[in-house]
Amino acid sequence: MQTIVTQSVGVAATWINRGEIVAFPTETVYGLGADITSDAAIEKIYAAKGRPPDNPLIVHIHSLHQLQEVASDIPRSAESLIHHFFPGPLTVILNKNPEVSQLVTAGLPTAGIRLPAHPVAQEFLRRCTHPVAAPSANISGRPSSTDWKAVYDDLKGKIPCVLKGPQSTIGLESTIVDCSVHPPRLLRSGAISLESLRNVVPQIRAGSSNEKTHSPKSPGLKYPHYSPSAQIILCEEGYPPIERETNSAWIGISQQPEGIAKTAICKNPEEYAFRLFSFFRECDREGISVIFCEMPPADGIGLAIRDRLQRAAERNDK
Repeated sequence: MQTIVTQSVGVAATWINRGEIVAFPTETVYGLGADITSDAAIEKIYAAKGRPPDNPLIVHIHSLHQLQEVASDIPRSAESLIHHFFPGPLTVILNKNPEVSQLVTAGLPTAGIRLPAHPVAQEFLRRCTHPVAAPSANISGRPSSTDWKAVYDDLKGKIPCVLKGPQSTIGLESTIVDCSVHPPRLLRSGAISLESLRNVVPQIRAGSSNEKTHSPKSPGLKYPHYSPSAQIILCEEGYPPIERETNSAWIGISQQPEGIAKTAICKNPEEYAFRLFSFFRECDREGISVIFCEMPPADGIGLAIRDRLQRAAERNDK
């Protein structure tokens, strides 16, 4: 299959509307989209990514008017979160309409729904006939793609079209809150922190970052994710002992220890989030064998970074 790269939202939407899949930019990471009404198109997402079929997808809409196409009811907690954080890097899980394909939701009666803030994503979604289901645009288990080149590296020859846009400004996947239960529950941390969510809906419960379930309502709960080829070593406090001959890298906010071949020193957690996945991919291209990752404080977006790092390191134990 030939993979075209285009800056035309109209061209990209045409592929979606005829039952194909397209990678497109959002403010979080790039997504790999398909029409939510087409089982055949949804199956192409799972095939291209090598994604397990019990890992649900997130539905992307271009306006609040599309909520009625995918949600059967919207509780007050969800209304408050939507009012404060849509458009933006938040996904809310709601009871779905029967019209939403079971392949989108991995057979569950709920669907995760998001309205991206990215202007290219909004215009692309507006040109699509129906809402678009989309996981991250990468091979399953690999670091998510935050620019179109990373998408192309992973999915060239597997998808027909990449909508070229700027690098994602956040760099981590959306915050996910399950509003189909009471009280609502944070399932995945992201740029919208638990503190910010509780300022709007104080009763939101925090889920465990290591929780796994046989039927996850959210992506990112059941399988190892975000892993580069290198071994990930998590550093909570201080520097680990490092042999100078080790072909290693360091990413964090503190100054790197000696004996490191490649470093990414971030001035704050927001920059850390922005650089994390692209740094992992750089390390893969340069043949780095070990990446030491400083664990940031567990508040704000630091909680989301810790979640991604812990899941990336899970593969080390497999």
